[in-house]
Amino acid sequence: MALQEFAFNGLVGPTHQHGGLSEGNLASVAHEGQPANPRGAALEGLAKLRTLAARGVPQGVLPPHERPLVPALRRLGFSGTDADVLFAAFRTNPRLLRAVSSASAMWAANAATVAPSPDTPDGRVHFTPANLVAMLHRSFEPPFTRRILRRIFGAPELFAVHEALPGHPELGDEGAANHTRFVGDRGGVHLFAWGRAPDAALRPERFPARQARAASEAVARLHGLSPTQVIFWQQDPVGIDAGAFHTDVLAVGARDRFLVHERAFVELPALLERLRASVGERFRAVVASEAELPLRDAVAAYPFNSELVPLPDDRLLLVAPLESREIANARRFLERAASAVPEIAEVIYVDVNGSMKNGGGPACLRLRVALTDDERAALGARVLWSAELDQELVAWIERNYRDRVVLHDLADPMLLDESRRALDELTTLLGLGSVYDFQRA
Repeated sequence: MALQEFAFNGLVGPTHQHGGLSEGNLASVAHEGQPANPRGAALEGLAKLRTLAARGVPQGVLPPHERPLVPALRRLGFSGTDADVLFAAFRTNPRLLRAVSSASAMWAANAATVAPSPDTPDGRVHFTPANLVAMLHRSFEPPFTRRILRRIFGAPELFAVHEALPGHPELGDEGAANHTRFVGDRGGVHLFAWGRAPDAALRPERFPARQARAASEAVARLHGLSPTQVIFWQQDPVGIDAGAFHTDVLAVGARDRFLVHERAFVELPALLERLRASVGERFRAVVASEAELPLRDAVAAYPFNSELVPLPDDRLLLVAPLESREIANARRFLERAASAVPEIAEVIYVDVNGSMKNGGGPACLRLRVALTDDERAALGARVLWSAELDQELVAWIERNYRDRVVLHDLADPMLLDESRRALDELTTLLGLGSVYDFQRA
């Protein structure tokens, strides 16, 4: 079956803010409390999408989640009108209000793990939404993620959208940010990275390891992947402690090519040999050493959080954040990688600074889904990019989004009303129907 890879981009939500909620994410903590620009960040995301679409890379969108999530506050004992609930949360537990207002679902790489139909025994595309239990603000996402995936990928004969794994740290699942699918001589090869396991001899000392080995193994079972298709490998705790909270901060792969920092995984040479044996002799890796690209620069510039995507002519495009051009060590590594991988036709730099300030580069903003023509035709909403949709989304953002949000704005009931009004309008624009709690109440 001919597959085409689509990037489903998370739209930045109207409550985008710098809450400093993500332990181990250096950018998130560094920008805590600074004013955010939701309108600018959302338009940056669309500009990235537009740039890739212009080069023939198929693009789609995923809607923001409802935020502030008032039902979550009510479950925690806050009562009264919506305005009462927001004010009480702000007064008694402002960090909790920040958590239920986070627009972190914009980072669609964490939405789910995906296995395309040629890799699965039932011939369907399988999705497992991530439970995201490691961080409170992200743990609210799985129910709506599953709802929206089932709405878009709703044909049961073609798609299987599983429940998220049980919400316990021993099953902590961070989605595709710790998963890479390669294409080898015998089909798909899935690399599942993990950071924590009860018997792990090596553990980070400074920051939490979020992805559990048991979660990765469970997702592989749910998708029906055979032992010959999967590799489970531990993240390097040194990398985690340096701020590489997800694997995609220090590694990016596509087809049979892999760009990786030497501190992304433990025993990296052994992993590369395993990948070469599984993917085939065409497998090639470009490794950045600590001497060439210090971890501090890799985490600051995010060169590995680039998108490495197939072009229509079968070459590859490397899409990096502007910060990778501005930090010399990162830029030189990407230039070397492009020279070492002749399939890379171009390295382009995109401005997603609004996302980068919270620790999310270009790759964080998209979920990769490989589809056949029949699967694409069965999508249940108007979510694939077109020039017309792009214009409508730009106008929607400019009409509904603020250009400045600070933390006390989250208690403003007008922001809640603006957000709901925007999302209500978006569901009509995308043909999603009533998917939000406030629409279904």
